[in-house]
Amino acid sequence: CSSPGDSYGVLPRPCHALVLLNPQSGSGRALDDFQAVVQPMLAEADIATTVFVTERPHHAHEKVRDEDLSQWDTLVVMSGDGLLFEVVNGLMERPDWKEAMKKPLCILPGGSGNALAASINYYAGYDHVAKKKLLTNCTFILCKGLYTQMDLVSLSTASGKRFFSFLGFGWGFISDVDIDSEKYRWLGSARFTLGTLQCLAKLRVYQGRLSYLPVAAEQGSSPAARDPPAPVTNGHIPQPAGTEAPGPLPPDSLLVPLGQPVPAHWTVVPEEEFVLVYAIYQSHLGTNLLMAPAARLHDGCIHLFYMKAGISRVTLLKLFLAMSRGTHLDLNCPHLCYVPVRAFRLEPRVAAGIMTVDGEALACEPVQG
Repeated sequence: CSSPGDSYGVLPRPCHALVLLNPQSGSGRALDDFQAVVQPMLAEADIATTVFVTERPHHAHEKVRDEDLSQWDTLVVMSGDGLLFEVVNGLMERPDWKEAMKKPLCILPGGSGNALAASINYYAGYDHVAKKKLLTNCTFILCKGLYTQMDLVSLSTASGKRFFSFLGFGWGFISDVDIDSEKYRWLGSARFTLGTLQCLAKLRVYQGRLSYLPVAAEQGSSPAARDPPAPVTNGHIPQPAGTEAPGPLPPDSLLVPLGQPVPAHWTVVPEEEFVLVYAIYQSHLGTNLLMAPAARLHDGCIHLFYMKAGISRVTLLKLFLAMSRGTHLDLNCPHLCYVPVRAFRLEPRVAAGIMTVDGEALACEPVQG
């Protein structure tokens, strides 16, 4: 999966890992799977584990925000994507976030939505697998001990919230499926199939304005378009020497405040009626959904998909079936648009529909990243 310029670190041996595990995630088998599949492999690789079992929402967030992390060489999240979202945002709330964010993170699939685990499996060049095989592959990657950088996207909302996201931001159909299917968690990843069919039956249209800064526009002539050379989405911000004091969070240097119009070198989508908008930064949206085959961990790029109103249910279903193989763009559907961007803004006309960040629900309001 390495591209030119990827640099790798190596975990020390022996290695001490803090495993954050949500026993309720997915169909509730994470702790059993950890003991049966993961622990024997880690023991052979000289990785000692301390298991922290979460007891409530935000438990992991508080743990990594407040804990002295110096005794651990790596933080391992054994759950779905939601727990990693908690961990990333807990780390970013620390006064020493710049140092804390250098701590290698590992994801082991233990939820119903395991998009990052499926993406890493794909970047590593392994065959498409699910369930125990995916868990074994991801544990093997941890045993090898190589780690590299991953982009984060900074999202800010009109009400003043700020999140750091590793997977994607969504509005419309996909977010509806994600949240509406929560009640079928016990089905594992099949919950998304059932949710998709239910949301297809009551297909909704969402009104709003979508704007973005295309990757290509940065080579443009306006000085604002070229500045800054480093994308703000990079999780490891290079530090000038001698700035060890806890720093403020990285500035959203590609964005203007939400109350102002987007800069002139941005693109505003002419259509204002959407079935879905999804900004994804990894290859997979779920174990069986290869949404952005071109994505890589550290490409400085947001892969923006949007689907315009007017698409038929049959075509929409065909696109989702093709997405299991990553061939949805080959169908050349005129309603589905894809553009690689550095930044985006979404302004819903009314507060309708669920927004999600890394699979977690948000109130519907203007947002940019």
